[in-house]
Amino acid sequence: MSATAIVIGAGINGLVTAHYLARAGRSVCVLEANPERDAAWPDAGAIDPRVLRDLGLDTRVLSVAAMEPWITVPLPDGGRLQLHHDIAQTAAAIRHIAPRDAERWPAFCQRMHDLADVLLGLATAPPPDFMTRQPRALMRLARVAWDTRRRGRQTTLDLLRILPMSIAELLDDWFENDTLKAVIGAAGVTHLHQGPRAGGTALVMLHQHMGCPAGVFRPPVSRLRRALAGAAPGRFDIRYDATAVRILLRDGRAAGVVLEDGEEIEAPIVACSLDTRTTLLRLVGPDALGPDAIQAALAIRSRGVTALLSLRLADTPDFHTLFVGRDLDYLERAYDDAKYGRVSQQPWIEARVDPMVDPMDGHAHVHVHAQYAPHTPAAAAWSDSMREALGRRVVELLQDSVPDMPAVLDMSVRVPPDLGRAFGWPRGQPHHAEPALDQWLFMRPLPGYGYGTPVPNLYLCGPASHPGLYPLGAAGANAAATILGRAD
Repeated sequence: MSATAIVIGAGINGLVTAHYLARAGRSVCVLEANPERDAAWPDAGAIDPRVLRDLGLDTRVLSVAAMEPWITVPLPDGGRLQLHHDIAQTAAAIRHIAPRDAERWPAFCQRMHDLADVLLGLATAPPPDFMTRQPRALMRLARVAWDTRRRGRQTTLDLLRILPMSIAELLDDWFENDTLKAVIGAAGVTHLHQGPRAGGTALVMLHQHMGCPAGVFRPPVSRLRRALAGAAPGRFDIRYDATAVRILLRDGRAAGVVLEDGEEIEAPIVACSLDTRTTLLRLVGPDALGPDAIQAALAIRSRGVTALLSLRLADTPDFHTLFVGRDLDYLERAYDDAKYGRVSQQPWIEARVDPMVDPMDGHAHVHVHAQYAPHTPAAAAWSDSMREALGRRVVELLQDSVPDMPAVLDMSVRVPPDLGRAFGWPRGQPHHAEPALDQWLFMRPLPGYGYGTPVPNLYLCGPASHPGLYPLGAAGANAAATILGRAD
């Protein structure tokens, strides 16, 4: 079998790359090892506007859902704080517990939104290479600089000052209330092996905020992957249960893929949405790489710290999205456990009723993000009893926060090694390469290569590439533009 392009991995970015290549007239074959990829959770994240504009997805399948209120937080002394899409409505809610913070909320939301908008402009184009002399790349840099400058002096100063900051320092500058700071602070450490006092976590919050409305610091959810896969027939082929074990090389160039059953599929272009280490060190092999490329691949940090729980409740709870975490110290102590290889006994939690699943017999499906749970605990490898203990602890914390919490009928717990097997997340890390200043822009995932690799005709199109996981589909769209020579 042959094609003019092969894409390895039918995740969001792999499918986006395949769509753009197929629209350009390429014959594309997508290879996906996991036959149950559709069973994944709802896709959390704002969607790259180019993907929505260019690919003509069926909005009935896409089904973007934004929760209202976007989060509910139990207060230490009773009652709840609810944060809404409407900035004024949220300010009124905050005023009951922290009048000064309520006054500052609108300005904070606008300033953070302006910064996230600058980052969105960076995200929806190949990463700028600050050492380049190529005219087109220099023009991109000039456009980024002009876009930042036209937003005013304050945005320029904020960009230079805030990106290296810890989310805790940023929030301490703005607010007094511990609960409010914890809610926003969690966005700076989501899926990150760091605590809120680590440098660069303000950037992580802004990265997650890209494409979201001002004042909303959690991304919407959708069925983007399902919509992309559903639009594939007639455009390109997706082969499920097709595991790539080696990338064919001819004269040092990528020339196709070998499958687990020995089948060879030839193509002059190979794009891989798997993590960079797997792509280069396993599918290509160290013998075809130079020592610098090997070292750069080995240096990529991919540390999963999140457990994902699926709960089926006896009734619908009285929240859409619930956050459990008292203050920034609570988040920091939860991270301290993971730092020393322990599963946190006081994890911060976010529970979301799945808006994509119609309740059956009054039952509700709730997805729970629990952090921190290290990929490799120091005491022992993950066992079923450890998973069950973590699940029981998370349910206890939810019940303490929601006294009338409906009974849990069924529960499944996936820890980082499970997430790696199910979704191809290296060490359970959905970003593939942790979002951090030293793994950002042209340094992501390999400094100086962009979406290319040391192997000609082999490209990277997964979330390890710029701009990372968010906005959804951006890495795949940028990779396709590079492959097609349209990066400008």
